Formats: sequence, C-alpha cells, structure tokens
Amino acid sequence: MGCFTFIKVMMVLFNLLIFLGGGTLLGIGIWVTVDSNSFLKIFGTVSASSAVQFVNVGYFLIAIGALLIILGFLGCCGAQKESRCLLLMFFTIILIIFIAEVAGAVVALVYSSLAENLLGPLLRPVLQTQYGTNQDVTKIWNNTMENLKCCGFDGYTDFNNSAYYNNNHQYPSYCCNANTTNQNSVCTVQMASISNIPGCFQQLLTLIRQNAAIVGGVAAGICALELAAMIVSMYLYCHLDKEAH
Repeated sequence: MGCFTFIKVMMVLFNLLIFLGGGTLLGIGIWVTVDSNSFLKIFGTVSASSAVQFVNVGYFLIAIGALLIILGFLGCCGAQKESRCLLLMFFTIILIIFIAEVAGAVVALVYSSLAENLLGPLLRPVLQTQYGTNQDVTKIWNNTMENLKCCGFDGYTDFNNSAYYNNNHQYPSYCCNANTTNQNSVCTVQMASISNIPGCFQQLLTLIRQNAAIVGGVAAGICALELAAMIVSMYLYCHLDKEAH
C-alpha cells in the first residue's frame, strides 16, 4: 500500500467517524428540541441541569451535528471519489473554523476588556428589563449567579432601577452573602454594598484563568486535529492536481 493510498484510506475512515458523530449529535439535538422533558428525565441526574438551562442545547447540538455531517461528507467523499473540488471545500471550511477559533482565543485572552465592552451593552439591558419578568432569562441568570458565586454583569449596581428592583424593592439574594443576611431578611443596597459580590464577567474570567491549562490543552488538541486535517486534505488535493496535469 503506497503512501497516497494509506492517507486516502485514513482520510475516509476519519471523516466517516466525523460523519457518524455528527449524525448522532444531530439526532440528539432534534430529540432535545422536540421532547426536552424526556431528555431531562433521563439525563437530568447525571448532567448539570444548569448547563441545560443556560443554552438551548437542542439547537446547539443541531448546529454542531450539521456542521460535522457536512465536514465528514466532504472529507470522506472527497478522498474516496478523489474529488479535488470536495477536498478544497473541506480544506476551506476547516481553515475558516481554525481562523475563527484563533481570533476568538486572541480576543478572549488578550483583549478581555474588549470582550467586556462588546458583551456589556448586550447583556446589561437584558438584565435590567427582563430579569424577574422573563422566566427563561431569570433562570439563566440565577443559574449563572449561583454557580459562579457572582451578581449581575459587573456587580449589584447592574440591578439599580431594574424591573426586578422596582417590583421587589430589593436585590437578588445572590448579591448578598450569608454574613450580611439571614433567612428572613432581604438583600438591600447596604447589604449588597457590604457583601461586594463580584460581577459574573470577572468571575468567568477568573474561572478561565484557573483552568487555563485544561482549556489550553483541549484547544491545542482541537487545533492540532484541524491542522492535520488541512495538511492531509491539501496533500491529497495536490497529488490529484499533479495527476490531472
């Protein structure tokens, strides 16, 4: 078996696994979207329910599954049929994903203040107007504040003149700690100020920094696979291009 044939077979098998994995995620995503209650009943005890509520898992899995199916199809058929067009499309999509990941990592790690400036204007108005009035938004923020031990986007002041404060005349309990409140008391502005609970954005950055080694390792592994896929697809493309000429 020559080098080209071996790489071609590996390319087909690897992308076949990607295709099957994408199909599995797509099926699960459709299941979650159509019948989320049964999904939570089966997996709720072994998965973080807060993560399920934080994002719409169904649509997320459908998007990832569809992307993997497309990539698997292009890579598998491109190698099997020795189609330069499909291989080039496969390479281009992987390259776009790789560039987007690198750009996102640079923004997240180097320009955290820029990320705050971009996210703040989007999240603060939602917190001000919909927390306490919109059930889904309230669940998302409650789970976030409970798990990250934080309050608001930047701190308790995000709730000043908010719909929640105007309706309840208090701050969410997450903005006050046990040292300043008891079970029957409310979280007032004085108690929230004394508690000085950090904002969720800073807590998220802290959590990422604390797990930088794990996050970096996973990111490096994904990038290595993407680079390998691009190198292999381009090798096959160039080899077929030489044969065509």
